[in-house]
Amino acid sequence: MNKNPKRINHPIPPVFDENSEILILGSFPSVKSREQGFFYGHPQNRFWKVTAAVFEEEVPVSIEEKRAFLLRNHTALWDVIESCEIEGSADSSIKNVKVNDLSKILKNNRISLLFVNGKTAENLYNKYVFPNLGKECVCLPSTSPANAAWSLEKLIGAWKIIRSDNK
Repeated sequence: MNKNPKRINHPIPPVFDENSEILILGSFPSVKSREQGFFYGHPQNRFWKVTAAVFEEEVPVSIEEKRAFLLRNHTALWDVIESCEIEGSADSSIKNVKVNDLSKILKNNRISLLFVNGKTAENLYNKYVFPNLGKECVCLPSTSPANAAWSLEKLIGAWKIIRSDNK
């Protein structure tokens, strides 16, 4: 294990537009996501399967399909952390956090619901973002493969809350 984790800057720009109604925040991109240059790039992460099921669409595959899927469903996506020290993809190793400035997403759209993907994102949001922003978040169960206690079906059921029409 590396005793001196390297400081890494978030390499992926947020996905949002003026029609975004909900914002989903993760903690920080995994190694696979950083390599691919887009969110939830690890093949075992269930984010795209879960959100596709919630919005009753096919699972998007390419980055272009994923971006179009999010915008079509009025969903903004980013992470709490702008830069940090991290070992591999382990959220538990995150240190020396600098948070993203969410105001660039929140000021020119219709976002009324803010969700976080998992407890680490929730803890980071509540510690670093909430005191300044004052906007509550709703914690959803993590789509990470590390959250093996949650089956795909259970995740889909819990994540249905993100639909503004609550189908």
